[in-house]
Amino acid sequence: MTEAGKKGIVLHHLNNSRSQRILWLLEELGIEYELKIYKRVNGVAPPELKQVHPLGKSPVITDGDTVIAESAVIIEYLINKFGKFQPPQDEALRNQYNYWMHYAEGSLMTPLVVKLIMSTIQHQAPWYVRPISNGIVGSVDNNYLKPTLDSHFDFVESSLANAKEWFVGDELTGADFQMSFPLEASASRVDLSNRPSISAYIQRIHNRPAYKRALEKGGPYNYA
Repeated sequence: MTEAGKKGIVLHHLNNSRSQRILWLLEELGIEYELKIYKRVNGVAPPELKQVHPLGKSPVITDGDTVIAESAVIIEYLINKFGKFQPPQDEALRNQYNYWMHYAEGSLMTPLVVKLIMSTIQHQAPWYVRPISNGIVGSVDNNYLKPTLDSHFDFVESSLANAKEWFVGDELTGADFQMSFPLEASASRVDLSNRPSISAYIQRIHNRPAYKRALEKGGPYNYA
């Protein structure tokens, strides 16, 4: 990694965020890029990120004057620009690729975010309302979160068990970078010991040298 200057790829990276999968992709691509690290303030992104993109979220990359946000869009931009980890030409496999690229955030992350919100409410509620908040959280967990997440994990487990090494065939593609974060986040919040294919998949990612380099460069990441 070097000071790429105004014309190179710059990753505006927030620790403990979806940005980690973009950092991993950049390391896998083996390209020159600049890494700008932002630290959370009271658990959220700092206001400085709004100078890069109006929403102040991460990941965001800049490539010269081009600003690109949203993980899936960034992944597609990078793999198309550098010609690696693209979807297969086979139509059926390409359809699988497109599915996982959208499923990661469109379906799987939704109940995971709700679970995080419920956990935050449970732990931050004042003591005198905790009996009420715990009851609400427990009801949401039992009636919505657990059955919904179990359904998702059963689906992903079955898909990986019937797949080759990666989500779309035996080669790493953009779909794997996109799916990495929700599965890592899941493993940190849910017991996946009875889903060996998911656990093995996450371990394959963590064993890759490029992933390890990304961890070294990106700062604290609680999901690895």
